[in-house]
Order: sequence, then C-alpha cells, then structure tokens
Amino acid sequence: MLYLVIAVVMSSLVAIIMRLSEKHVTNNFAMFSANYFVCALIAFLFAKNKNVFAPHDGLTFALLLGLVSGCLYLVSFMLLKRSISKNGVVLASVFMKLGVLIPAIMAIVFFGEAPTWLQITGFVLAAAAILVIYLEPGADKRAHGSAFIWLILLLIVSGLTESMANIYENLGDPGIKDNFLFFNFAVALLLALSVTLIKRDPVTSKDVLFGVLIGVPNYFCTRFLLLSLGQLPAVVVYPIYNVGAIILIGLAGIFLFKEKLGARKATGYGLIIAALVLLNI
Repeated sequence: MLYLVIAVVMSSLVAIIMRLSEKHVTNNFAMFSANYFVCALIAFLFAKNKNVFAPHDGLTFALLLGLVSGCLYLVSFMLLKRSISKNGVVLASVFMKLGVLIPAIMAIVFFGEAPTWLQITGFVLAAAAILVIYLEPGADKRAHGSAFIWLILLLIVSGLTESMANIYENLGDPGIKDNFLFFNFAVALLLALSVTLIKRDPVTSKDVLFGVLIGVPNYFCTRFLLLSLGQLPAVVVYPIYNVGAIILIGLAGIFLFKEKLGARKATGYGLIIAALVLLNI
C-alpha cells in the first residue's frame, strides 16, 4: 500500500507544481525539456543494462512504442499546462484522469471486451459530468467553449498516452520495461528541446528549476504505480490512484490556489470521481 500512496502523492505533485509555475515560467518548452531530461536520466539510472540499445527480442517493439508514447506524452503535458491556465488545476486534472475512458473504449472496440454494468454506469456518469460542466448557465459560450475544448483534447490525448502504457504492459517484455520508459522520456525530451532551440526564446533559471521539480514526481508516479500493481490487484490500485490524486489536487486547488468550483462544477467533479471508480472496477 505504501507504493500506491507514494504514487498518488507524486501524481498530485506534478499538477500542483505545474500550477505553481504559472507566474514564474516564461518558456514552457524549456520547462518541458528540463522535466523530460530528469525523467530520462532517472529511467536510465534504473535500467538494469545501461546499454539501453543492446540487442533484445523485445527491443524493436519497445523503441517503436516508446516513440509514439513519447510524442503523446509531450502533447499531453502541453495540453495539461494550457488547460490549467484556462480552467484551473482542479478541472484540468479531473479531465486528464478521465482519459481512462479512451483505453476502456479501445478495449471494447478493438479487442472485443464486453463492458460490465458498472463500467457502463461509469460511462454514463462521465458523459453526464461533462455535460453538467459544459452547460453552465450564464457563461459566455464562446469563451467557455474555447476553454472546454482544451479539456476535451486533454482527455483524449492523456487517454491515448495511458493506452500506450497498457499496450506495453500486455505485449511488451517486462524485462526491459525501464528501457521503454527511457525511450518514452528521451523522445519527449528531444521534441521539447528541438522546439526550444527552434523558437530561440530566452531560457530562465526558473524555467529549468520548475522543469526539474516536475520531472522528479513525474517519473516516480509512473514507477511507484507499476510497483504497486506488483503488490495489489489492479481493481484496487487504479481507483485509489486516480481518485486519490484528484482529491489531493482538488484540495490544493481550493485551499492553496483559492479556486472556486461553484455548485454546478462541484457536482460534475463528484460525478467524475464516481465514474472513475466504476470505470476502474
């Protein structure tokens, strides 16, 4: 259970530190680069074989999936940053966690898995929550609609990113899982660094500092989640991981950043928590 608690705290810290960076970071891609450098470095240090490209039966699959996953990882971080600035850390985080809808739908459509009644109820609650949050009376529909689009994009891309990890869990070689994590973060690093160099915007010490601060929990939330799955059933791990992180981030949003949800958004927030529990059972 300790591994799971650490995973929840680390996952929460990523969103909280990113929210704290809002007033200090001027070059987002420099921050992303520092973040992924730290993640790739830690993944390399944990790799059993330091020659991560050493010939292995599952290496090609790990490389290709790491390439796709790394691209999605960077895009999901960009969308999270944008969504936090548009919607606040609470809503952005719950929609990111709601990305679990995507691998669930993929399992039904592509792998022929039949959803349980609990999962169907979870889908319905998730859809209801999205409608409750979007159809807020009295809101400027153009501004509200623009902000809402970022949440939906975040949901989709974060779900696709999570799907890549699920695919590797099912089809990849567990013996080179750290290699896969390294490829994932290294690809995201190269992309973020390339954009940083192309744009040539000034890089400040705060850009790098916040990138490092995000990078440490960003890596360890993934690692401790995998370790907790080795100790506890997935039906226990995933609901606690997703809901626990949302609750911690929600408390930080309300008490640390003074974000106000309002009755309608609070209702949607509660529906999403219930949906996440049902979708992960």
